[in-house]
Amino acid sequence: MKTALIIPAHNEANHLRQMLNSVCAQTRIPNEIIVVDDNSTDNTYEIANQFSKQYSFIQVIKHHSTAVHEPGSKVVKAFYAGFNQLKKEYDLIGKFDADLILPPDYFEKITNLFINNPKIGMASGLLYIKKGDAWEFEAISEKDKVRGPIKLYRKACFNQIGGLKKAIGWDTADELLARYHGWEIATDKTVHVKHLKPTGASYTKKSRFKQGEAFYRMRYGFLLTGIAAAKLAFRKKSSIFLFDTLKGYCRAKKEQKEFLVSEEEGKFIRDYRKKGILTKLFFKKQTDL
Repeated sequence: MKTALIIPAHNEANHLRQMLNSVCAQTRIPNEIIVVDDNSTDNTYEIANQFSKQYSFIQVIKHHSTAVHEPGSKVVKAFYAGFNQLKKEYDLIGKFDADLILPPDYFEKITNLFINNPKIGMASGLLYIKKGDAWEFEAISEKDKVRGPIKLYRKACFNQIGGLKKAIGWDTADELLARYHGWEIATDKTVHVKHLKPTGASYTKKSRFKQGEAFYRMRYGFLLTGIAAAKLAFRKKSSIFLFDTLKGYCRAKKEQKEFLVSEEEGKFIRDYRKKGILTKLFFKKQTDL
């Protein structure tokens, strides 16, 4: 299977060299890699350019966007700047962050998931962050979720879900839409990726209501948004996050923000999420007995 990898990078000079070294040391190297320098003010471009001169499969492009970090939309726009420059057709398309260190067999193991099961639409390993001297699972989501920094898509699935949404929540919307279209999602829990910059580290105060807006645009409804927000707030150990999310939802509803999914897709998403909640509650009840 041929693989294309796109790496959006904004001011990632401290991490990009480690990321690209880990990609170039893979037992199965992607066929084409495009690093998108997204309006960096450090030497991100120069570092990426050094690799492009050394490796023919690496290309670097400049993308001129706002310097302000906009959760979701900024990175997806940079992704598409690279996606539109792909020279060939590929079986797998990857959207990876620039602040990672991949184990050497990452693409070999994840590609094998796609090869062994044609129903898999997207797959990844797991993200780990450094806590003291140890690397611990970045527990802001379940281990069966394909995280945004390490997404690998089967092209047919990518096309069917309409690609990536240019908004926060894109990495949840794409997984739910993939399930809506009958695709399976897979993670290899033995594949641990070092995440050098924990999720949300670059978010600004202006972005704190964006999670609630994302839930509204995915048609969660207020009750489901409250449950999802409470769950995330517990993991983040932040009660303020819960209130900001609910406020963001109400703001988006008042402003009648455009939905990311259709009514039918929204109904599927709500039913799928409710089923997941009931399943976990039932399982917990059974284990408590």
